[in-house]
Amino acid sequence: MSAENTAPHHDDELDPSDALRVGLDDYELSEDDLAVLSGASDGAHGDDDGAVLPVIAIIGRPNVGKSTLVNRVLGRREAVVQDVPGVTRDRVTYTTEWAGTPFNVVDTGGWEVDVHGLDARVAEQAEIAIEMADVVVFVVDASVGATATDEAVVKLIRRSGKPVVLAANKVDDARTEADAAQLWSLGLGEPFPVSALHGRGSGELLDAMLAAVPETLVGEREVTGGPRRVALLGRPNVGKSSLLNKLVGSERVVVDPTAGTTRDPVDELVELGGRPWRFVDTAGIRRRVHQTSGADFYASLRTQAALERAEVAVVLLEASERLTEQDTRIISTVMESGRALVLAFNKWDLTDEERRHYLEREIEQDLGQVAWAPRVNISARTGRHTDRLVPALDVALDSWDQRISTGRLNQFLTSVVQAHPHPLRGGKQPRILFGTQASTRPPRFVLFASGFLEAQYRRFLERRLREQFGFEGSPVEVSVRVREKRRR
Repeated sequence: MSAENTAPHHDDELDPSDALRVGLDDYELSEDDLAVLSGASDGAHGDDDGAVLPVIAIIGRPNVGKSTLVNRVLGRREAVVQDVPGVTRDRVTYTTEWAGTPFNVVDTGGWEVDVHGLDARVAEQAEIAIEMADVVVFVVDASVGATATDEAVVKLIRRSGKPVVLAANKVDDARTEADAAQLWSLGLGEPFPVSALHGRGSGELLDAMLAAVPETLVGEREVTGGPRRVALLGRPNVGKSSLLNKLVGSERVVVDPTAGTTRDPVDELVELGGRPWRFVDTAGIRRRVHQTSGADFYASLRTQAALERAEVAVVLLEASERLTEQDTRIISTVMESGRALVLAFNKWDLTDEERRHYLEREIEQDLGQVAWAPRVNISARTGRHTDRLVPALDVALDSWDQRISTGRLNQFLTSVVQAHPHPLRGGKQPRILFGTQASTRPPRFVLFASGFLEAQYRRFLERRLREQFGFEGSPVEVSVRVREKRRR
């Protein structure tokens, strides 16, 4: 490798990061790959320190053309479109721009009333999207007119208090514009006639969407140096409200032996360790969210939305009882959200030596996937050891924010791969070409490789990353991009 192949940082010295990247010139790289690599120099901060973008959620009943509209907004065919209701199930976020203004657009599954099973989960994701959005674009099929389900969605949007833009879809020509005008009856203001399929009226709709963005965004971080945000999570009646009351020093939250007393997330500024923290007491996450209804259903939605707004989650577990499937599912929810994690074993004062022995075995057996999470043993009722929460929170958040320079990362990868190469696969041995930390919060690593890396080997790399760099209290994501050599 010669210095002519790259642009070193110094005239007489090749930067280790750039030197490692030179070998990638022989491989096919996409624009997305190059974007990741452009942030791969020492001290780069990836996408996590950029400006917060407005979030625009596309909402509506099934098969009104939401994903088609998303593709029109993106200017490319990205969202899956099929003329069958229910193709989109999860919330999917895409970043795009209009008239020089970048924003995130969220495609959602169709919202329906009184649904069960998978359909209820789809509706749940749509409702969380409304909760997390800055602007809601409500899509109605103008050729059909407002249905009873549309009227129910209007109530949902009004209850959220979010700015709303009404998109009257499937207005393909001037003759059908009268259909759009009938949607004034929904009481959401001017309907914007649009044909998501053909692009008619999309410019005016995009202008209206961005004009509706409020000055303060939902995702906007609090001022620098402001309180870190902590979500208290756990199954019903595990002691979350009791802990918050103890930390606050007053009866801030209703505490009752009846499970499910808390329904709305309760925000409270708490001073711990001489610093302010913003704690959110949430409703207990129940066993089967998709089978709950009424107030409990909406409580579970608000709990998930509160978790998405938090930076770190404290999951309360009852030390005096056997760990349950619910406990492990709640922890999995936190991991999937990418938030930092602290495990707090409550009612420690009620556990004897025998119970503590069995608890250690349960933790090893049931919580092995989060062996990296700090653990504190507390009593919410008496306040015992609650002062130990602050060091655990600090460790978890520092790990969540941690960035490893590209040079250090690739030195580490080189030594690990030399000592423990990937097993042969189909007569070939995949090779890691280059690695970079794409972002923080949580730490996300992208590895470029000459072949597929087995899941077991990726888990091995994650374990070694933790051994080398810590990351105590934070999930770590390792993704692999397989790239082939350029054809000569």
